[in-house]
Amino acid sequence: MSSLSAPIRFLIYPALGEVRQHVRIEFFGRLLSERAGRPIVVEVAPTYERVAEDLATGRVDMAWATAEQCNAFEPQARAVLRAVRAGRWSYHAALICRAQAPLTLETLQGQRAAWVAPLSTGGYLLARNHLQARGLATDQLFSEQRFLGSYRNALLAVLLGEADVTSVFTTHPDEVTVRAGLAQRLGASEHLLTPFAFTEPTLADGIILTRRLAEGDAAAMVTALTSLTQEGMGLEPLLGLFEIDGFTLVSDAQAQPPSAPPARRAEYLAAELGPDDRCVRVCVSGEPFGQDVQGKEGHTLTQVLPAEAAVPLEALVRAARHHGIGGRAEYRLEVSGQTRLYAAEATPQPSAPGEPAPGTSLLVRDITEQSTLETELYRLASFPLLHPEPMLELGLDGTLRYANPAAHTAFPDLMVLSSRHPLVGAALAWIQRGAAGGTQPVVEVERQHWELVVFSMAEAGVVRVFAKDVTTRKQMETRLLHADRMAALGSLAARVGHEMNNPLAYLMANLSFAREEINRLRKALRTEQNQETLEEFDEVIEALGDSWEGADRLRVIVQDLHLLVREPPAHRAWVDVQQVLEDSLKLVRNDLRHRARLEKDFQAVPLVEADEARLGQVFLNLLLNAVQAMSDRNAGRNVLRVVTRTSPAGEVVVEIQDTGEGMKPEVLARLFEPFFTTRPNSLGMGLSVSHAIVTSLGGSLRVESEVGVGTRVTVILPPQ
Repeated sequence: MSSLSAPIRFLIYPALGEVRQHVRIEFFGRLLSERAGRPIVVEVAPTYERVAEDLATGRVDMAWATAEQCNAFEPQARAVLRAVRAGRWSYHAALICRAQAPLTLETLQGQRAAWVAPLSTGGYLLARNHLQARGLATDQLFSEQRFLGSYRNALLAVLLGEADVTSVFTTHPDEVTVRAGLAQRLGASEHLLTPFAFTEPTLADGIILTRRLAEGDAAAMVTALTSLTQEGMGLEPLLGLFEIDGFTLVSDAQAQPPSAPPARRAEYLAAELGPDDRCVRVCVSGEPFGQDVQGKEGHTLTQVLPAEAAVPLEALVRAARHHGIGGRAEYRLEVSGQTRLYAAEATPQPSAPGEPAPGTSLLVRDITEQSTLETELYRLASFPLLHPEPMLELGLDGTLRYANPAAHTAFPDLMVLSSRHPLVGAALAWIQRGAAGGTQPVVEVERQHWELVVFSMAEAGVVRVFAKDVTTRKQMETRLLHADRMAALGSLAARVGHEMNNPLAYLMANLSFAREEINRLRKALRTEQNQETLEEFDEVIEALGDSWEGADRLRVIVQDLHLLVREPPAHRAWVDVQQVLEDSLKLVRNDLRHRARLEKDFQAVPLVEADEARLGQVFLNLLLNAVQAMSDRNAGRNVLRVVTRTSPAGEVVVEIQDTGEGMKPEVLARLFEPFFTTRPNSLGMGLSVSHAIVTSLGGSLRVESEVGVGTRVTVILPPQ
């Protein structure tokens, strides 16, 4: 098959899109591709109307169409292959009701009808036309009419009392044939329904070969389709896709179906060999191994068959006779320029105890076609097994029916939790909301983000779930969002800094001047007679001091805002990280003494290039957060652990770990946002500034936390 050939588009109408048919659809397309020598893409149309639309606009090469569509498009088609069922290429419709509530055409008034689809021939149109021909307009006849998408759904509606009448196609207008069809769709419940009327026949549905298909391709397709059941190759199950026995070309001159189905030709050899390896009986169909072996009794296999075929068969027969048990072998042979695959089975005939077998039975079959389909079956089966991402199938109640190996690897507790697993819960919730076509759900499991593709297969009562790990994407989205916020904050910081720095400088200078002047006046008036005045001066000085501290705090905030969005002033030098940590620990020692025990594990680390003051600010912020996260009520068990080590890549790693209350995932996700805080009287700038400082040094800052366990902050800095 040429890889450069444009694929043939083959459209199938939706009634054939049930779950059990999807594998058959794939096989059927593969088989036709092999037979016709062209790639074929088989698609299931969402509606009957879509089939008609694509046929009318010339967007399809082949289409499995309803009887009406075949009739309408036959004049402009290259060919129309009609479906053959039970030796006929026409069919009727049977009107069905409940056996316990029998109906007639005369008692249909006010009943409820369940049909397949507006363009379904057997499931609506034949019944409608039959009734209208008798003066019974369906829109006036029935109190309710619904279209349920498939014969099974329509039959179930009648069976369950949700409707009173429906219609199904039948090859013969008799109850026996109808009941056989009902049993296929309803199983043991078929006896609860009964036919009460039959319509006139119509030419069958079939495959339309459009003029978009080249004439040579159309001829090859006709040959491939009409020969499916004429070769005895075990391909009949594929026709179950269409619930037919085969295809045929129907000319206008033909008015009656054939009296007998076409002759079948199977390529096999069945022989009975005597103790001397000569053929006692030979039965063949076709020309096995490309040879005519009829009437070859009395000959050996070597005399009957080509040597390359006879030698392995004789070896198989001798082994079966010698060991007294049957044997099987497969081998390939070149026959008429084609490589064919054969399966041979040798079985020794029963003999009396202690006596040699009187003979050996040999059966040789051409299994080329079956092997090709089997290979495709294994390929399809391996897809979910070997797919690198999780795939699940659930019952509508959340029961786990299947999960591929990738799902069990990603979610080890999937079988244990089953319907209680968060991924299953998210999928079912999405289905229950009727969110089809909306944004696919994303669920977080063990700090990994999984995007789910979920769709319900109501006909089979299952939900299919495909999970994709989007953790990296979510992290990138978070970083981009953070960058956008920082950009906006940078613009704000620049304006705030410009607008506030000069007024703050004036304010702080004047506050300092006022405090100094009042202090000078206070000293000058220090006498016993002015004691009351001096106390008033003290209150003013205290108020001025508070104002100056507030202004200074505002100055630091503006400065920190600048730090978030631009590189801090360069005062870098080679810094000993452990010494900076020791200095920071001294500053929190008093608070730490009442809350936790300090553990230090300082391993040798290289120097880092940094601004020592800024790095000290980072460590002080992180240490204060860790200390404040631990309650003094649990001081006896609380531990603040500070570690320095060198990573395998030579980076300097600093870990600050506490045994505090920990943080919830939603808090952890916003930890580095400016002004985000969970503590009262906090500006929420400490971690934002720390993150900006570490990032400006070419490092990274990571936080891990678990509620009730504690938090670990890791700072990684590039070495000298």
